[in-house]
Amino acid sequence: MLFNSYEFIFAFLPLSFFIYFYLLSLRLVAGAKGFLVFASLFFYSWWNISYLPIILASMLFNYSVGTALNSTKEKIKVSKKILLSFAIMANISLLGYYKYSDFFLENFNLLIGSNVNLLHLALPLAISFFTFQQVAYLVDSYRGETKEYDFLNYALFVTFFPQLIAGPIVHHKEMMPQFASKWNMIKRYKNIVAGIFIFSIGLFKKVVIADAFAQWANSGFDVAGQLNLIEAWITSLSYTFQLYFDFSGYTDMAIGIALLFNIKLPMNFNSPYKALDIQDFWRRWHITLSRFLKEYIYIPLGGNKNGSFNTYTNLLATFLLGGIWHGAGWTFLIWGFLHGIALIVHRLWQKLGIKLPKLLAWFITFNFINIAWVFFRAKEWNDSVKVLSSMFSLDYVVLPNAFKSTLSFLQEYGVEFGRFTNMLDRGKAMAFIAIGFILILVFKNSMQKLDTFEITRRSALISGLVFLIAFLSLSKASEFLYFNF
Repeated sequence: MLFNSYEFIFAFLPLSFFIYFYLLSLRLVAGAKGFLVFASLFFYSWWNISYLPIILASMLFNYSVGTALNSTKEKIKVSKKILLSFAIMANISLLGYYKYSDFFLENFNLLIGSNVNLLHLALPLAISFFTFQQVAYLVDSYRGETKEYDFLNYALFVTFFPQLIAGPIVHHKEMMPQFASKWNMIKRYKNIVAGIFIFSIGLFKKVVIADAFAQWANSGFDVAGQLNLIEAWITSLSYTFQLYFDFSGYTDMAIGIALLFNIKLPMNFNSPYKALDIQDFWRRWHITLSRFLKEYIYIPLGGNKNGSFNTYTNLLATFLLGGIWHGAGWTFLIWGFLHGIALIVHRLWQKLGIKLPKLLAWFITFNFINIAWVFFRAKEWNDSVKVLSSMFSLDYVVLPNAFKSTLSFLQEYGVEFGRFTNMLDRGKAMAFIAIGFILILVFKNSMQKLDTFEITRRSALISGLVFLIAFLSLSKASEFLYFNF
């Protein structure tokens, strides 16, 4: 079930909201939590009920291990380490079996010339997200940082439907105190109005902005056999904006829905395309994933201790793992490698003590991110080569006929004039890109709006207007990009 679908907006969400608070009004707290778990599992099973046993088995296993880790006494700490290592390997193995089996088999066949049949396993929905979330829970249990060990509470922590499918990746300590708070067990009208407000913004981002950019990104990457210079830049920038508005739109909707239940999910985006360096970008983009990579991979590897070489090695390893977490393919590894190298270069640059002008720093950072996204989006290596080679080649430049009379001398240098045959609505695409830049660079982001939100006629009008525009664009529900990761 998609957030941007009629059945979710007009059936599942209102029913879940009213039944949950009705049970709470009867002081049936366990019943209300149990219903929310049931509703979340129903929401999860909507796509394919065969996914359900996987997430249930994962929850039971990790709950049992987490309880054991918390109750094991300090004097047998070595056993705790063994148990934690075993549990992490079990989680990674589950993720690896479903997500990476065919990737490894394909490369194994290529390496030794064999013909081992691929498994063609269907990727269970959200497996990357609920696996990372539970690995974090296990590590926190080992450290003695978790305190709730009732299975109902744990199940609610894992399955809470606003953040189940694509995050944010939350910590146990962030969620369970909120569900236990007596102040959160009654309807709070400011949260309801604020939740609808931020949900409407997220819905608008997805169905009006992201899905518009999708048509040009898909055309350039998947349909066109060849791109000219301008088409290639339209393609890459369209995907750069599509990914941002798609995923931040999902996160806004998740945060808005959670607010209806008086639950505050952590911020996941903070105007990442305003970043002036790559480190700043990762402090702003998919913040909960960055936090996970730092706390559970980079720091355990040694972080910035033991000298510069080890720091750079740890950074590169962390982002290679971050890349492959997103998808089973070499293009994801290349994307992770590029970001790891960029962070190393940034640290080296900092040592020189040279500061670039802000505009130049932003320009370099944004264009690096845009170029790296090409590998992230490309289904095959050849797709990335097609787009990138056209972005930086002057061999195939086509300008609109309107400029022919003025710039006809450019024909001597190979510039052509005519229609863009590989991409429809070129003018509309360029207008959307210009609007995209204005939205990300000039306006406050949705979380800043939420921080200062007040119930006023103006906020109600804005909320109603963006929801109406988004609702009128719901002719075709489209999946969120991060459902594939």
